[in-house]
Amino acid sequence: MDYGDIKKILFKLNPENAHKIAELAMRVSVKIPFVSDYLVDNFCFIDTKLSQNIFGLNFLNPIGLAGGFDKNATMILPLSAMGFGFLEYGTLTPKPQIGNPKPRLFRLIEEKSIQNAMGFNNDGLDKIKARATKLYPFSIPLIANIGKNKITPNEMAIQDYETLVKGLDSCCDAFVINISSPNTPNLRDLQSESFIGELSTTLNGLTKKPLILKIAPDMSIDSAISLCLTAANSGFKGLIINNTSVDYSLTPKAKDFGGLSGQLIKNKSKELFKEVAKELFGKAILISCGGIDSADEAYERIKMGANLIQIYTSFIYEGPSICKNINNQILNLALSEGYESISQAVGVDIRR
Repeated sequence: MDYGDIKKILFKLNPENAHKIAELAMRVSVKIPFVSDYLVDNFCFIDTKLSQNIFGLNFLNPIGLAGGFDKNATMILPLSAMGFGFLEYGTLTPKPQIGNPKPRLFRLIEEKSIQNAMGFNNDGLDKIKARATKLYPFSIPLIANIGKNKITPNEMAIQDYETLVKGLDSCCDAFVINISSPNTPNLRDLQSESFIGELSTTLNGLTKKPLILKIAPDMSIDSAISLCLTAANSGFKGLIINNTSVDYSLTPKAKDFGGLSGQLIKNKSKELFKEVAKELFGKAILISCGGIDSADEAYERIKMGANLIQIYTSFIYEGPSICKNINNQILNLALSEGYESISQAVGVDIRR
């Protein structure tokens, strides 16, 4: 069966149940002899011209999986065999939490998009740390995506991030600070310059691992640039542009809660990234996320200034061949334009 056949079956199921089945299948598959080799042979594209040294880490290719897919660090092995250059686990919180009431995950199939209102459902620091510790150090960079518990008031949020950085420092290569999910009440209120400055000072005093800030796509361009400049100037090494969107005007099929991802936010994400990159390129590592489903789209973001890109929704719709296809094609695009490696294409639209 190819992925098209598998998707037809999975898409008949409730989205959250389908995700659990896919997770179980992946976890079981890598325990079967030769399955990991089969996955690597069929879904990985490896070429040194795709590699970059970023944060002092070797990224075999620029395609990563965004946070939220492997919340509990249970799928790191099978996902790495599907061609990703880096992986995020989480978002995790200090204490376990069940997340928001169900149903909370919805497919918008015609738009190749998803709407989720999960609410940082995860197993908590202790269990996830135990899983990550068994694998770390890993063959590709592992990034911990961290957030505060729902019951933690905003005035005490730094303590949650502090607890997570202390706890996970020995089992990740970098931290993504998630203050931009729309599914934890008042979390986006933390997207302020004063909080970012205080957070950076606190966390950089606890770890030498790079901190990466993930912002929302629904900020004004001026606000996003100002926040990102504050983050870069205060010690954040990377920026992810962006998280899911609460712009429900993008489709009449949207619920009035949760965040949209996928094709619906492609243009919104790309425009925000373009404007932020004009100001932040060279001041922080830029990671583009939102609506990326093809080599053309990925390569455009790279030329805009993205060292790395992340996918999520397109992985669900296109399947495990997406990394191989994008990596193969973006390399061909770079070579066709006279570049000797993908790193030479990063930010050429800004540098011209």
